[in-house]
Formats: sequence, structure tokens, C-alpha cells
Amino acid sequence: MRSVFLVVLIFGAAPLIQFIPLALLAAIAFKVGLDILDWSFIKRAHKISQKALYIMYGVLLVTVFVDLVIAVGLGIFLANMLTIEKLSHLQSFNLRMVSDRTVDTAPLEDNEKEIFDKIREQVYLFYLSGPMIFGVARAIQRERKNIAPCQHLILDLQDVTHLDTTVLLAIENMVDEALELGKSVYLVPGRKNVEKRLQKLELQQKIGEENIFRDRLSALRHVEALTH
Repeated sequence: MRSVFLVVLIFGAAPLIQFIPLALLAAIAFKVGLDILDWSFIKRAHKISQKALYIMYGVLLVTVFVDLVIAVGLGIFLANMLTIEKLSHLQSFNLRMVSDRTVDTAPLEDNEKEIFDKIREQVYLFYLSGPMIFGVARAIQRERKNIAPCQHLILDLQDVTHLDTTVLLAIENMVDEALELGKSVYLVPGRKNVEKRLQKLELQQKIGEENIFRDRLSALRHVEALTH
């Protein structure tokens, strides 16, 4: 009802509005601003999150000294960046480079562990799971240094539900580096949507169709046959 009244007032009584003192309009704007503030959050913001507190005060200062639209846009951007950072940190726990030192924490079935025990000194199993967003690419870059000691690299993506473009490129870089070092690379693409993403980069062609496996167990058995 109030919005209808304002529309009528602006378009139907515009000549009358010009006589309203600016000080009065400023007072109304000030009162509205105070009413829309979440005072309960402001009182507890410093206890909940320091980052949220900084964003709130930053938006407040930009609103006062620059522009409301810019302040809102800046606040949304910073909040989204913090959310992405948190999600990336959480997703990094779904990335595991399984070696002879970390097999006990690996997501392997008993029969897979049995095979891995036989070839553990010669293979690295790079395991990803869940949705992989761009922040995980940094973790992949850190793990690339572990490729050098092994002869075989298995990329296990069977539990991945989504591959971000940045993560996809990071995986491609890992494959390229492994191939340049003369390592054998094997791929378990898993889901169809993930496989299609990999095909766009022609990753299967780089690795070789004979080195693409439907599951992790098949890849482990193949490496076992080559090393024994």
C-alpha cells in the first residue's frame, strides 16, 4: 500500500513534492536507514565472524562516502569470494594423493588395498571426489611434486560429480607433466558428465584409450600386471 502511495505521489503530485524541505527528506531517509539495520546482528557480529564484520563496516563506509549501489555490489562480491574460499578449503579434503605412506587413509576396498600393497612403491593414486571447484586447483598444483618418485600415476575421478574448468586444466597440467617425465598415466573418468569434460581437452587421447579404465580396481590390476 505504501509503495502504491509513493507511486501516486511521485507521478501525480510531483509539483507538490518540490516544496518539501530537503532536511525533512534527509530525516526520513535517516529514519528508514536506522529501521532496516539488523541491530541484533551488529551487536554480535564481532563474535560470529571477523570477516563478516569487516565486510559490513566496509559496505557501510562505501555507502556513506561513495555510493549505495557500489557498496552493495562490493559487499556481494566480497561475500561470494569468502564463500568460494571456504568451499574450496572444504573440497581440498576430497583430494588425496595415495602413496605407500598414506594407504591407510585411502578410500580403497580390501581387494584394492591388497593389490596396492604389492605395487605401492611404484604407483601414485590421485583420488578426487565430490564437486571440484576452482579453488581445488591450487591443491592439485601442490600435489604435482609427488609424481616424480613413482613410475605409474592413476587418476581416479569415479567419485567426482562436477569438474570446474580450472580444476580440469590443473589435471591436464598434471598429466602433461607426468608424461613429460616418462610416467605411465591411467585414467578412471567415472561419470559421463566428467568424461565429456575430459574429452573436450582430448585428455583421453593424450593418455591413450588403452589406459582408460571403468573403475579403480581395473586400473590397479593393470599396473600390477605390468610390474610383476
